[in-house]
Amino acid sequence: MEVSFPKLMMDLDAVKINFDSGALLGLNMALAIVMFGVALNITTTDFKILMRQPKLVLVGLLSQFILLPFFTFLLVSLVNPQPSIALGMIMVAACPGGNISNFMTHLAKGNMALSVSLTAFATALAVIMTPFNFEFYGQLYQPTALILKEVELNPWELLKVVSLILGIPLILGMLIRYKRPEFAMRWSRYLKPVSILIFIAIVVIAFLNNLDVFNNYVQHVLVLGISHNILAICLGLAVAYLFKLNLKDKKTITIETGIQNSGLGLLLIFTFFQGLGGMAILAAFWGIWHIISGLVLASYWSKKE
Repeated sequence: MEVSFPKLMMDLDAVKINFDSGALLGLNMALAIVMFGVALNITTTDFKILMRQPKLVLVGLLSQFILLPFFTFLLVSLVNPQPSIALGMIMVAACPGGNISNFMTHLAKGNMALSVSLTAFATALAVIMTPFNFEFYGQLYQPTALILKEVELNPWELLKVVSLILGIPLILGMLIRYKRPEFAMRWSRYLKPVSILIFIAIVVIAFLNNLDVFNNYVQHVLVLGISHNILAICLGLAVAYLFKLNLKDKKTITIETGIQNSGLGLLLIFTFFQGLGGMAILAAFWGIWHIISGLVLASYWSKKE
């Protein structure tokens, strides 16, 4: 007997998230500006450095785009959480590394050149890999496949949104940096912190508007969210050890894998799933928790030379 999506939803998925079209547009613009600000600091030399170190490229891509989504799928299959929470976990794992990973790497005394280069490389690759991994593992796990079937998610629409938010700002920022490097360097010093503050303000306002929802339902994602983030951190560290990287590179790969762009995940959840309760709360909790875990890890590593 076919079960309809509304019948699959528990109270968590019936929760109305207060996040209107204006807030969604603001989140879109903030994410694009953040990416543009990051791109103003990126040159083609960053990509050339990575291409001369194929081992680091392989480790970064293997950890972030291959192993993390795969092990997330294994965790979801083992634990069998509520389908919307499982889909939220798959969404977070499919996203590229978060922009704050560069700050965390700097604090941890990691390889900053590698961190910036991997952020650029991963962001460019995420235009293809984020929609692919989300669609692939979302369809592979039957309970989440039912949600995707119900909402009739179009992979090309997902690809288009990711391209607009990540791809175009990245290309435009790098082009300006190439054509007018002094202008790019001057404006990046102001644009990046301002855009991040705007992004944080939008998320905080949305969080405060939904404080009751978060307080009532966060227990559904608390253990899973923390476990998922620990899995990502341990995975990055294990892969770095497996490939016998030096300590600075181990720190960088671990942070790049453990800090995911949950802001992008939230944007896609509100765009395509109307803020589906389990997905939205899982991604929002991850966004808060990975900052805490990243700061603790970076502070510890800052004392390890």
